[in-house]
Amino acid sequence: MPESNNPFAEVKAVFFDLDDTLCGYWNASKKGLRETFDANSVPGKTTDEMVKHWAVAFRKFSPTLKKTGYYAQYLVSGEVTRTQQMRLTLAEAGIEDESLAVALSEAYMRRRDANLALFEESLPVLEALKGTYPMGLITNGPADIQRQEVGTLKLASYFNPVLIEGELGFGKPVPEVFRRAEAAVGFEPHQILMVGNSLHHDIFGAMDAGWRTAWVRRDSDVPPSAEGDAVPEPIPTEGPLPDMIIESLDELLPLLLPG
Repeated sequence: MPESNNPFAEVKAVFFDLDDTLCGYWNASKKGLRETFDANSVPGKTTDEMVKHWAVAFRKFSPTLKKTGYYAQYLVSGEVTRTQQMRLTLAEAGIEDESLAVALSEAYMRRRDANLALFEESLPVLEALKGTYPMGLITNGPADIQRQEVGTLKLASYFNPVLIEGELGFGKPVPEVFRRAEAAVGFEPHQILMVGNSLHHDIFGAMDAGWRTAWVRRDSDVPPSAEGDAVPEPIPTEGPLPDMIIESLDELLPLLLPG
């Protein structure tokens, strides 16, 4: 591709999001939930029923997170909100059982982590870029869980810096996240590429910071809380768009490693 047509011709550093960009978080979550309710039976309820109760509870609880005292605890550890989510799930099923909520929370965390896996092309892409570009990771979520994921996936050696919402005290799309990333790599905004799956958090946040952007849209990027025949985040019909919309990370290589 001629350099004049390459939106990433000036890129000198690449930052990636983690969940559902490099690894299938929602895939792991869906499998982990079903395995949890299969192995920890809830009296009078099937696994399908409990997964639906979890989804209803999540749709109610998640939007309130940053408006309540839970957010400060969530930043440090995923356990507090994960267990509250299970309490609310049981409440949707008409059950109040603290010991069961704790057991379900712990089982879900273990089984979700066990099912977490990189997308097939993620490691080859990171290996291809390593040594040519400084690479960083910017991920939202609790400090302990995000560090656990980085360890489970053996990704630490690829990224410097690793910027985690729970460790910073704030996450994407807060502008300071992108300013800190710029300071860490020492490049100008237009010389940095953000690769992520969230249009709001990853892409619009990076665009506002003046970065180049690549939006990853995968068929699997549908949370277990979604209703009906949900599909991934739709492409906007108006307003600014990212420099590139991709379905697989390896689509980046011809632009970042031309020739």
